Amino acid sequence: MSNCHIYAYTGDNGYTSLIGGKRVIKTHPRIEAYGVIDELNSFIGYLLNEIDEKNDRSFLLQIQHILFALGSYLATENTKKEYLFLSENLINLEKEIFKINELLPPLKCFILPGNCSSNALAHICRTICRRAERCIVCIGEQESIHPLFLKYTNRLSDYFFSLARKQSFINSTSEIIWNKYS
Repeated sequence: MSNCHIYAYTGDNGYTSLIGGKRVIKTHPRIEAYGVIDELNSFIGYLLNEIDEKNDRSFLLQIQHILFALGSYLATENTKKEYLFLSENLINLEKEIFKINELLPPLKCFILPGNCSSNALAHICRTICRRAERCIVCIGEQESIHPLFLKYTNRLSDYFFSLARKQSFINSTSEIIWNKYS
C-alpha cells in the first residue's frame, strides 16, 4: 500500500490556492466557477455512459478536454497569461448544434426534461452549464476574462439542449410537452 495521500491539510480552514499560489477563500468566484466546470465535466462523463452514437461520444469527450482546459484557466490567478482557446472550438460547437437540429422536428412549444435517461442527463448538463456561465459572468464583473469563454459556455448549453432533444428522437420517445394548465 502506498504512503501517497490525496490531502495536504491546506484547505482545512476554508481557504485554497489558485494556480500561482494566491490563497483565496473557497467561496471566491474563481473557485466556484472552476468547481462548476468540474461538476459539468463529471456529469458529461456520466452522460457518455448513456450515449451510444460514436460521433456524439467523440464530441462529448472533446468537450471534456476543452472544459478541463477552461477550468485550469479559471483556477489561475494570473488572467493575463497566454491561453490558447481557439475560436475553432466555438465554431465546431455551433456546427454540431446545426447538424443535430437538422435531424429534429421544429420546436413549437416548451418541453420538459426526461422521457429517457440520456435526455435527462443532457438536460442536467445544460443546467449546470448555465450555472457555469453565470459564474464566469461573475468573474468578469471583477476582472478581465477571455471573451470566448462566455460565448463557449453559452453555446454549450444550447448544444446540450439540442443533444437532449436528439436523444428523445433517436430513442423514439416523445418529448414531454409543458402544459401551462397543469
